[in-house]
Amino acid sequence: MKKFALFALAVLMALTALAGCASQASPATAEPQAATAAPVAPTTAPTETPTDPPTAPPTEAPPEPVELTVSWWGGDSRHTATQDAIDAYTKANPGVTAKTTYGAWDGWEASMSTAFYSNSAPDMNQVNWNWLYLFDGVSTFVDLNTMKDYIDLSQFADTALAQCTIDGKLLAIPVSMTGRIFYWNETTFQNAGIAVPKTKDELLAAGAAFKDKLGDDYYPIAMGEYDRMIFLVWALECKYGKDWVKDGVLQYSKEEIAEGLALITELEKAHVIPTIQTLTGDGAASLDKNPKWIEGKYAGIFEWDSSASKFQAALNPGQNFVVGDYLTGFGDNKGGFTKVSLGFAITKSAKKPEEAAKLINFLLNDETGAKIMKSERGIPLSKAAFDYCTKDSLLDPIVAEANKRVLAWSSNALDPTFEGLKNTDGPYYDAMSGVSYGDYTPEEGADVLIEAIEAALAS
Repeated sequence: MKKFALFALAVLMALTALAGCASQASPATAEPQAATAAPVAPTTAPTETPTDPPTAPPTEAPPEPVELTVSWWGGDSRHTATQDAIDAYTKANPGVTAKTTYGAWDGWEASMSTAFYSNSAPDMNQVNWNWLYLFDGVSTFVDLNTMKDYIDLSQFADTALAQCTIDGKLLAIPVSMTGRIFYWNETTFQNAGIAVPKTKDELLAAGAAFKDKLGDDYYPIAMGEYDRMIFLVWALECKYGKDWVKDGVLQYSKEEIAEGLALITELEKAHVIPTIQTLTGDGAASLDKNPKWIEGKYAGIFEWDSSASKFQAALNPGQNFVVGDYLTGFGDNKGGFTKVSLGFAITKSAKKPEEAAKLINFLLNDETGAKIMKSERGIPLSKAAFDYCTKDSLLDPIVAEANKRVLAWSSNALDPTFEGLKNTDGPYYDAMSGVSYGDYTPEEGADVLIEAIEAALAS
């Protein structure tokens, strides 16, 4: 009995041990235990270490707000196109806003002069080519060679960029090349019973036809003081075939300049152009705003090819505006000059010049901007803009035809000082109005011009 009891106790202990092992075993799918057992886990659950809640992925910061200030001059159609293009840019670039200032040419240069010299000019400005010299461009404007990461300079011919470069610094991006040419209101000529003139003799004859058939208020062409100055240079270069200024020296004598002034007096007496007194009496700030142009009483202009749109748009409905031929009979040479019509420059006072450079590139090289701007500043020099606009037939056919004729005809150079004397209180206005009013003889008017021109060239 003792042996049996001991045997039963051993069996019971073995069964108990087997049950304990079974209670620690993994399910049937568990892998066999490793040869060296892992430490037995404590019977109480460990305290969990707190962890930070999951974070959202980082987001891009909103763009820093940028306000650009922009200025330009021109007619209503240029204002609309430029504002529309700038609006398109700001819409495509959240955070960028633009404050624009624009107006007619009359008085614009004087107000911009004050702004440049006082360092209060807008960040980005439409500039005349001569402003780069007149307003000490090297000190006033950013060298746009430093903005080549933002402006695609490869779209512009090196010869055009060179005209806006002083001391190796690119002070403006040229928009177009331009020159003066004749435009006519063909409808008024038809009403007078004659064709638009192609020769000097036909122009002179048109004065009598207008007066006899249409009345004293009708003239074949109207020219203000500065228009007359450019016409004088054009006529003299046609006759004599030499630049107005070359190597910093005026190339025309007192007798030759007086001859040009006498020609303008002849046009007044032949009723071809109204006198300065008549134009002043019209009370218009510019010829495109003059009621006599709008109504067709002034039937011609001698204007920049890039200005065609505003003159055409100003006419009352039913009038046919056409580009004319260069008049023959003034000489055997092709007088007149071409120049960079205007450009876009960035002032050194601009807080965000890179942002202004991006806007310039949009207006001149980008497909959207170029298609809005079209030919409001002349036929685009940017190869990309020209291709975009040509492909979609967006260029004004009148401007395109005029530009083609200007570039084919004009062969003389323009001196940088020429446009610096065109202010309303300057020598061009003094000489032209003085001769027109009879205060100066042509010879005395020539003295006024020569003295001022030689002083400008010497400065």
